[in-house]
Amino acid sequence: MPLQISDRVRALAAQAQAEVREQFDRIDAIAEENSLKVLSAFQKHRVAEGYFAGTTGYGYDDLGRDKLEEIYADIFGTEDALVRIGFVNGTHAIACALFGALKPGDVLVSAVGAPYDTLLGVIGVVDKGPGSLKSYGVEYRQVEFLDNAPDPEGLARAVRDPRVKAVLIQRSKGYSTRASLSVAEIGALCRVVRANNPQAAILVDNCYGEFVETTEPTQAGADLVVGSLIKNPGGGLAPTGGYIAGRKDLIEAAAARLTVPGIGKECGSTLGNNRLLYQGLFLAPHTVAQAVKTAIFAARMMEQLGYRTEPTSSQVRHDIIQMIHFGAPDPLKRFCKGIQFGAPVDSYVTPEPWDMPGYDCPVIMAAGAFIQGASIELSCDAPMREPYTAYLQGGLTYESGKAGVLLAVEELLRAER
Repeated sequence: MPLQISDRVRALAAQAQAEVREQFDRIDAIAEENSLKVLSAFQKHRVAEGYFAGTTGYGYDDLGRDKLEEIYADIFGTEDALVRIGFVNGTHAIACALFGALKPGDVLVSAVGAPYDTLLGVIGVVDKGPGSLKSYGVEYRQVEFLDNAPDPEGLARAVRDPRVKAVLIQRSKGYSTRASLSVAEIGALCRVVRANNPQAAILVDNCYGEFVETTEPTQAGADLVVGSLIKNPGGGLAPTGGYIAGRKDLIEAAAARLTVPGIGKECGSTLGNNRLLYQGLFLAPHTVAQAVKTAIFAARMMEQLGYRTEPTSSQVRHDIIQMIHFGAPDPLKRFCKGIQFGAPVDSYVTPEPWDMPGYDCPVIMAAGAFIQGASIELSCDAPMREPYTAYLQGGLTYESGKAGVLLAVEELLRAER
């Protein structure tokens, strides 16, 4: 049975798509440049079919794993990288990077307000159980946004304390309503830190931002970038895992947290997943472009219906996330229901808010993905609290992402009939 999309919604879609054509052309140009960069790295490192074989047990001498880490370092312009299926999510990878960079008595500064909800327990801002940075004697401070923009003067003051050994910059907005950061803005913050505390390590939570621009934060002054393989760089194929790329000493320290001191990067079997990690990375620039197009199209559709969006459909993007402000719980839930209808997996399921681990309020999540929790696949989630903002992301193909948005709009309009 064909998808039930009314003539009205199809007409709105045609108008929206025509109005964002210039944006789409710009995104295609970015995807082309990033695809050439990835292809060049594959060829430079002489990727061969033999690298796709996996290892078991300890994972000693996994040539495919080690070569992939060289390729990540090349793409991100860094000395070294750690790319492992042993990272259970992006938060795990960020935690390893932070624990590697900090020791008891040190101070961690967040440069752009509170980080993503799941990191609050890692830091110890909220009590999520034993093992936080706070419990190991690491102090935490944060510099709030000023007029919806980073506060460089506040950051300069915050990092002058010689005990500040690490500065965390979150590229994406998370569940806040601030703007996501461009690589240029991250570079400006890096220069502030360098000028006031040259010894502090600068770590960037790069989740949702990889390949949205033609450069990455490590090419603008960051010491480390960290992310999840089931988001942008996995290209929709990586089954799990995360990555850290940056300074060699910080990579070694993070690897010692992922495994143990004395083993670090030497162990870690890949269990036959190398092919998916390589192919996913190769597809990532194109896949990310599909997700960005889906976000822009969704913004324009919702703007036509009178909803407020951030970023707007005409703004330049720095990550794949699209905010839609509903102002009330009912339209938010209906929109998520429609997104779920557009999924290739579990399309018959109706999403309901639930107490998701790591969050301080019920969260509704619409996602019918081939990889559980893969944010590069079309999904929509929202904390059930004011201002009842939905966070839409992903879309393995623009065509399928567009269909999901149309079904979500259809579900919204159905309530008005």
